[in-house]
Amino acid sequence: MILLSFDTEEFDVPREHGVDISLEEGMKVSIEGTNRILDVLKQNGVKATFFCTGNFAEHAPEVMQRIMEEGHEVACHGVDHWQPKETDFEVSKQIVERVTGRTVYGYRQPRMFPVSDSEIERVGYRYNSSLNPAFIPGRYMHLTAPRTWFMKGGVMQIPASVTPWIRFPLFWLALHNLPEGLYHWLVRRTVKHDGYFVTYFHPWEFFDLKDHPEFKIPFIIKNHSGREMVQRLDNLIKMLKKEHDFITFNEFVTSR
Repeated sequence: MILLSFDTEEFDVPREHGVDISLEEGMKVSIEGTNRILDVLKQNGVKATFFCTGNFAEHAPEVMQRIMEEGHEVACHGVDHWQPKETDFEVSKQIVERVTGRTVYGYRQPRMFPVSDSEIERVGYRYNSSLNPAFIPGRYMHLTAPRTWFMKGGVMQIPASVTPWIRFPLFWLALHNLPEGLYHWLVRRTVKHDGYFVTYFHPWEFFDLKDHPEFKIPFIIKNHSGREMVQRLDNLIKMLKKEHDFITFNEFVTSR
């Protein structure tokens, strides 16, 4: 089983590098990227889960509608991606449910920062996917955290997939920078070991970042971005479709 997901947020990466960017400009980038993602998913006939910020949901209702109409799951990803708050668990659920008219079952914290497990359960989420159990100095230091799904109270925790032995992260940056053949091999090994695979990307990765030096994006982020990343996503999906089904996160929870 393949759990493919997208952190569908306003583009704010330039702020991490001292560049101011407006919400309007950030939304433009992410809307274009999300539509490119949806095109690839539609062409391949697979489903995914879109973790959406309140900002994105409110400023891109047409895209939200397309996500639902094409059979994907909508989950929550905070309110303002740049400034997470303790109230986001509840407020983001209220916003996304109002925009979509659907019950939201899952949450992922911006940048996979720590969350309040008690609040996640109190608000009514069925699952939380806010853990990258990798060793990435300065970002994620989770060598002792579980690699695969586990329960905390009544909420299923669904970590992003890392390789079984050295916990090499198989998230978006890996597909940007590893040779595709090596990335595919690592993914196949992980699926075989765990029985399923969880990964995530962002809409702005599918925007042509290399055409915008004013964003001051580091090479490892803009490497193979835009149309190249569209092709890499397409190749990954086609490789996995040969042997595995794509399901949403909520379907995975229901199947346990």
